[in-house]
Amino acid sequence: MRLLATRGASGMAAGDLANKLRQAPSTLSFHLSALEQAGLLQSTRQGRHVIYAVRIAGLRALFSFLTETCCSGRPELCGDLARLLPEETLEDETMTPAFNVLFLCTHNSARSQMAEVILNQVGKGKFNAYSAGSEPAQGPMAEVIEKLKTLGHDVSRLRCKSWNDFAGPNAPRMDFVITLCDTLQGQRCPDFGEKPVTAAWPLPDPAKFSGTAIERATMINELYGMIRRRLEIFINLPYASLDRMALKKRLDELGDSTMAPA
Repeated sequence: MRLLATRGASGMAAGDLANKLRQAPSTLSFHLSALEQAGLLQSTRQGRHVIYAVRIAGLRALFSFLTETCCSGRPELCGDLARLLPEETLEDETMTPAFNVLFLCTHNSARSQMAEVILNQVGKGKFNAYSAGSEPAQGPMAEVIEKLKTLGHDVSRLRCKSWNDFAGPNAPRMDFVITLCDTLQGQRCPDFGEKPVTAAWPLPDPAKFSGTAIERATMINELYGMIRRRLEIFINLPYASLDRMALKKRLDELGDSTMAPA
C-alpha cells in the first residue's frame, strides 16, 4: 500500500510490484485481490498488464473507521489524521452525465481522434470527448480525416495533442480515461487525479499497417466500426444504477477482445 501510494493515480503494474517487493506473483495476486475487494485498491487492464492504484476514497473511509472513537469521539484532536477523514457529505459512488472522456493512444493521429469525433456526435449533450497522445504526431492521418469527413463528422478542430495538456490545473476534469493502444510504449501516464474511471480498449494501429490503398481503406473502415460499436454501448450504460466499480468492470469488458461487440 505504501509503494502504490507513492505512485498516486498512475498506479503500478502487477509484475513491477512483484519485482519491487520480491514476492511471488501468485502470493501478491492474493493480497492485491483482497485489498481490491476491501475497496482500498482499484485495477485497470492496459493491454497485457494489470495496473493497480490506491483508491483514495477507500483509504479515507478506513481512516474514518479507525479513528471515529479517537480522543473520546473527537478525531479532530488527532492532528494531521483529521484531514484524511471524509468530508461531511458522503461520496457519491454513482455517476450521472454529462461526462468528460479522454481517449489516449501513442501519436493521437488515428484511433483516439476517431473516438473523439464519434463520441462527440453520438453522445452529444451527455459526453464531452477529448483525445491526446504520449508522443503526438505532427497532424492526424490523412486517411482517417478523409474517412471521418465522408461520414459527416466535423474534423475542423482536430489536432494532435500531448496528454500533458490534460494533466494541469486548468485542464478539464476527466470522468473517464480510455487508452486505445496495447501499450503506450511503456510510458507512465500523467496523474489525471483520483476521479476518472480508467479502461483499456486495445485496437490495431493503422500507422503500423502496410498494404495497398484498398487494404488500408478496408482497415480504416473496420477500425471505425470497432470504435463506434463500443461507444454506442458505452453511452447507453445504466449510469444511474452502476457504482464506479461496476462501471469500471463494464468498461473493461468492452475492451476485452473476447467479450467486445462483434
